Amino acid sequence: MQRIASEVASRHAELADRTATFPAQTFEALRRNGMLGLMVPKDLGGQELGLRKIADLCAILAGACGASGMIYAMHQIKLSSLVAHGMDTDYHRALMRDVATKQLLIASSTTEAGIGGDMRVSNCAIEVTGDRVSLTKQASVLSYATEADIIMATARRSPTSAGSDQVLIALRRHDYQLERTAEWNTLGMRGTCSEGFLLTATAGADQIFPKPFHEIAVQSMLATAHVLWASVWFGIASNALSRAHASVRATARRMPPDFAGPLPGAARLAEATAKLQAFKATLVAHIERFETAKRDDDDLNSNNFTVEMNNLKVMASNMAVDVVREALMVTGIAGYRNDGPFSIGRHLRDVLSAPLMVANDRILANTAGLVVASRFDSGLE
Repeated sequence: MQRIASEVASRHAELADRTATFPAQTFEALRRNGMLGLMVPKDLGGQELGLRKIADLCAILAGACGASGMIYAMHQIKLSSLVAHGMDTDYHRALMRDVATKQLLIASSTTEAGIGGDMRVSNCAIEVTGDRVSLTKQASVLSYATEADIIMATARRSPTSAGSDQVLIALRRHDYQLERTAEWNTLGMRGTCSEGFLLTATAGADQIFPKPFHEIAVQSMLATAHVLWASVWFGIASNALSRAHASVRATARRMPPDFAGPLPGAARLAEATAKLQAFKATLVAHIERFETAKRDDDDLNSNNFTVEMNNLKVMASNMAVDVVREALMVTGIAGYRNDGPFSIGRHLRDVLSAPLMVANDRILANTAGLVVASRFDSGLE
């Protein structure tokens, strides 16, 4: 991944950002190197990599191109749900094998017009006719949809089901049609191409996951999303700070040999480095926490675990913005420029999306009720 990030992603990041286009060259390189099916079990053609390794790959790629890192993370989030909840069905096992061997890219359709960004509620519904199902969904945001090979979409179980009674369906490209309904002209993360679409699909009933979506969300998707999103933001912040570090070193080289005063930017760089280290420790601790919870269903489904993973998202998104902002203060005008080796304008624009996807205020509001209902933990073990 390091070679792809440095030789391909970083070289094409500016173009993807400036033109708001999918980073095609980067994903061609990822496919050539078999990087899209790494989570798939070995008996289905993958490498069965764990979450921490995937998180590290997301961070490396995001350091070179935030949009590429985010697309890679979103693909891995959906793949994790496929692996965690699709092993008992022939259709989903075959899909995993194809992801690994054919290097298929997975997109997600969980947001929908009219529900205010709440992925745990759907307006659209699955219609069943024999062993076939159909779906029409106003997807207000559907990232890299035209480049994806698979879309995993949420919907109500039936037209008479409650909005929260959802299922998840895995659709291959030949199952659906897309009609663009909204453009993507944003401050940052422009290469994710998160446009709006009318999604219409006809597929087999066996393409629906057996578990209800709320179980999939609690047991794998939301925690994985918080971890991998945080890894992307860590990668962006780390790369921004490395540029700040390089700028201070460049300043030091220009100083006369007898210079004895405080080096400009060095103290702020030290403070920002401490913040990045705290960010890393927080992220690693939550990855380990998730791995522990996976071994205990009661823990995995508990309010306390949900609160902890929600808090990761809020803390990580704020920490990332803080570190990049500090890096800008270190680099000064050289970082504010859109050109040059110390530029971090794209980093700042990309990382400002972090508190907004999903909005921290929404997550805190959802967490509040869980906190009140949970036992307060003041221990260190």
